[in-house]
Amino acid sequence: MSLALTYTEALWFLPFVLPICIWVAWSDLRDMRIPNISVLALTGVFVAIGLAQVATETMAFSAWYMRLLQLVVVLLAGFIITSLGLVGAGDAKFAAAMAPFVAPGDYLMFLILFAAVLIGSWITHRGARAVPAVRRATPDWASWDRGKLFPMGVALAGALVVYLALGLTGGSA
Repeated sequence: MSLALTYTEALWFLPFVLPICIWVAWSDLRDMRIPNISVLALTGVFVAIGLAQVATETMAFSAWYMRLLQLVVVLLAGFIITSLGLVGAGDAKFAAAMAPFVAPGDYLMFLILFAAVLIGSWITHRGARAVPAVRRATPDWASWDRGKLFPMGVALAGALVVYLALGLTGGSA
């Protein structure tokens, strides 16, 4: 059982994860909401594509099962963090749906990657909302006028896509 993301896992997951992540980022920018159906879709991708990898012996069943347990752990942590008012419920649910895609050996690297993507997303969002042409092109985006609130789905989705893309660079992300 590999503790780091493999090239094959990234190759199988990324084509299905990418459109969901684009949808989540767009929805969070536009409405400051992550649709529950996107969380279910991402979870479904891991279950289905992960089982296909188990069937073709490119992922061990024990690895697939343990990664599903990561979803449960992150979901429980998300409930606590949400109840403390630190993140939105959609952000917590999407983070839980993302959890199985992150290999156990990559936890620390993923957290560092997420921090970098979060900072970059925040700077880009704050800069873009100050550009009149961007505001005119996206007048219906709720995220422009939410004060200190930030559409965290952009950073969460971005980090997952970058992580899987890094997995395509030759083995472990």
